[in-house]
Formats: sequence, C-alpha cells, structure tokens
Amino acid sequence: MEPDYDLLVIGGGINGCGIARDASGRGLSVCLAEMNDIGSATSASSTKLFHGGLRYLEYFEFRLVREALIERETLLKAMPHIAWPMRFVLPYHADMRFDLSTPASKILNITMPWMKGRRPAWLIRLGLFLYDNLGGRDILPGTSRLDLRSAPEGRPLVDKFEKAYEYSDCWVEDSRLVVLNARDAEARGATILPRHKVVIADCADGIWTVQLHGRQTGQTSTVTAKVIVNAAGPWVGDVLRGTLKSNYQGGVRLVRGSHIVTKRLFEHDKCYVFQGTDGRIAFAIPYENDFTLIGTTDVEHSGASTKPECTPEEQAYLLDFINRYLSEPITDGDIVWTYSGVRPLYDDGASSASSATRDYVLKVDQSRGAPALNIFGGKITTYRCLAESAMKDISEFFPEVSGPWTAGVALPGGDFPVDGVAELIAQLSEEFPFLDQAWAKRLVRAYGKEAREVMSRAKSLQDLGQHFGSNLTEREVLWLIEKEYAVEADDVVWRRSKLGLRMTKNEISVLDAWMKNNTATAATAAAE
Repeated sequence: MEPDYDLLVIGGGINGCGIARDASGRGLSVCLAEMNDIGSATSASSTKLFHGGLRYLEYFEFRLVREALIERETLLKAMPHIAWPMRFVLPYHADMRFDLSTPASKILNITMPWMKGRRPAWLIRLGLFLYDNLGGRDILPGTSRLDLRSAPEGRPLVDKFEKAYEYSDCWVEDSRLVVLNARDAEARGATILPRHKVVIADCADGIWTVQLHGRQTGQTSTVTAKVIVNAAGPWVGDVLRGTLKSNYQGGVRLVRGSHIVTKRLFEHDKCYVFQGTDGRIAFAIPYENDFTLIGTTDVEHSGASTKPECTPEEQAYLLDFINRYLSEPITDGDIVWTYSGVRPLYDDGASSASSATRDYVLKVDQSRGAPALNIFGGKITTYRCLAESAMKDISEFFPEVSGPWTAGVALPGGDFPVDGVAELIAQLSEEFPFLDQAWAKRLVRAYGKEAREVMSRAKSLQDLGQHFGSNLTEREVLWLIEKEYAVEADDVVWRRSKLGLRMTKNEISVLDAWMKNNTATAATAAAE
C-alpha cells in the first residue's frame, strides 16, 4: 500500500514546524497535525532569545553552545523582521557565585576552595572570550566592558555594581517564528492541520495508519504515513507510550519556565543578565517598547496535562531576584502580565531542573514495525539544526531525498538585509501615509516585506475595515485568518502579536466574537 504521506509530524511547535518545512523542501510529502493552535504551547512561552547559552559553558556543553552561536547569525539573515541583534549587560561583583552543581563549579571548589563558589573576574572574561569565538561572528559585535558608574546602563542599578561586561545575542518573536515555518512548509507542499489531535496510530505492513480528530469540525479522518515524527513537546512521552504504544523506555523531564512582564524599567534598549545568589541567572529584556520582560524560573512540572502558570511563589522569586539589582525596587503592582511554558527536556538523570541538559536528543524507534522519530528537548535557537539532524536520522527510509537546504533561506517576509528594517518602515509609511510610525514599525516587525500585502490596496483608514483597538484592523485579521491559521482572538492578540498587552478585555471580546462569526466568510473574502 502506498501511504498518503512520507512523514506525519505530530506537534505544531517550533520543532515540528521546522521539520515539516525542511522535509517539504527536500521533496517529501508531509502532513503536520497540531491538537491546538500552531505554536501555542512551549514555543509561545520562551524567553524569546536566539542565544548560545552562556551559562551552558559551565556545564561544558561546548557542542550545544557552538551550534547555537553559529545559528544566531544564520537565523538572523533568514528572518530580519522577527529577529534582531541585542546587547546583553552582565553586571559584575566579586560576590557573584556559581550554581554549585555545575562541573565548572565542582572543579573550582577543588582547585580554589577559598573562593567558596564565587565567580572570579578572570573566569567571566574567559567564558565571554569563548562565547565570542566558539561560533565565529560576522554581524554581531564582541564583548566590551562598561563602567556602570558613568554609563547609562548603570543608572537603574544599585551603586554596588560598578562594572559590567557587554556581549551580543539576539531577540526573536517566537510565536511568529513557528507560524512562518508552518506557512513556508505549506508553500512547499506540506499539509498543515491545526486543531487536529492524533487519536490512534496503528501499524501494518510497515505503514502507519493514523486517526485524526478535528477539534473545530468534530469530524474524524484517517491518514497513512511511512514515518511518524513525534514532536509533541511536553506531550512527547504521552504520544510515545499512549498513542504510538511504544516500548521505548526513554523519558522526558518537564521543567516549567515562568516570566513576568512589568512596566518599562529602563530607557535604553539593552538586556540585563542578572546573577542570583542561588547561582541561576535571570534576564530583564526590553519588551514591546513599553514593557520589561523578566525571566525565567526552572521548576519541575507535574505533567503535560497540567496547564503551566506562573505561581505566586515564582512571581515572588523573580521580583526578589531582580530587586537585588534595581535601585528602585518593583512590586506585584508593577506586573502587567505573566506567562509560563513547559520545557520537554530529555531525562538525563540530572539532580535539579536547572542542571538538566538543554541539548536535543533524537531517538528512532521501530518496535511497532514502522519507524517513529521521537524528539526530546531542544532550544529555539537550534530548531533548524534539530530539523537537519532529524532528516539525517530518517534518511535511511528515504534514500533518494535531497540534502540540507534551509541555512539562510528566508522565511516569508524576511527576504531583505539584516539592517533593512528602517528602510522598509520608511517605504511602508510613504506608501500608506495614514500609518503612524509606531504602526508601520509594528507591521514591518511582524510581516516584513509582506506588510504591503497586509495593507493591500488600502487608500485610507476606512479601507482597513473595522478597528478592534491598538491599530488592529479587519484587514490585518483577515490576513491572519487566511494566511496564518488564526481562528480566535487569543491566536491574534497573544501569539501572532502581543497586542493583548494594550487592548482592553472588551476590545478582545469584540474581536473574538467577530472572528467566531466571520472566520469562514472572512477566509473566502480574503482569497478573492
């Protein structure tokens, strides 16, 4: 029997969508099934950084760090609208301490016991030197030193911190990254099925037969595939043993990472990396122009079916963490939003959630008679490399498939230079003079070169249809329904954008009602 698809990908997070894109571009037939909205779980709840993982050097995870450092610039070139360089400020004080569980800390405790876990300045400089050079840099500047007594970056901080190191990493709009990978996969021939849950997977004669339940329609359908890719994120274990009925014993460790968003705490556009007394780090990142994003925690999570939420204890932990650095402490009253996600890490037996490896682990299982590739762990920075590794691991089942191709290939809207955002904003403002600067910038940062298509043929504000608040218009929502799989208000205001930070509850309710009443007709009208 000839199967319907070469690959059935279970899970529409960044790993699943990245694999679907890569495989489709190599000529394989691909179906991706996601039980909820595309990118609605872990991939929408990251700290929103493309970074090498400076702290992973303490665990001697040099391969992971090198791969991530190389990927930063590869990804920047492919998506300059949703990712951009950012400078990170690491305040230094002699009292800074290691996470005592890291291999580096254990070695220092033996060779330099008088340090008692503190971070010597030379070790910070060595780590940053490695960070600058392990992966090479063409775009991002290297490390420099700051005198916090005179630099503007020192003004928000307590006087205790007199110097800092400044290095480079990158910001990324994580939810949009997932959607754009799904769109590009679809453009290359993949079938993308949001809100379709895989219910049963059976195997006969080396072919998978999979039953899907459409959560919107209530209908059940069946597809067949040669290989299943289990990229279900926090549900990878449930799919492995429940849906696929595999005997594979590999485990997943669920670790919750929570974040808080506050009013804007500093005027500059750089990120702080703060070191805690427990050896962990927290970021304080400029966010959506008027806010600051603070995170993250590392807490064991009970199960994939338990909705992750930032607990009062985690909020208090993050507030206490950052207030050790700020000259003007913040309180619960300054928090405007919280979010939390679950990282599906490979269970490597680490003693703590913070120590568990962030590297990805891929396991091919043929115990049912047909191959299934199970994805454990991974970082958003290395999703493209993970997809290439996944294709390498299943290449024996597709001997005629072509080789890697995704490095540097632009995602939808991203076919322009890394430094071309300002020019795109100017062009959009000139073509649509009714857009103010902030509105034009938001559109370019979301859609890149496709922003013109979102505004297509509009001559005035009235041409954009109903206004839902915060410059979100009917025309843009139509685009999101037709092109980006949006069905309800949360898809639009919390994943395709972060306009939920600015819109009122009533405005969001009006949008949700409009979308529920108009989704089908809107998609038809947008296609005409």
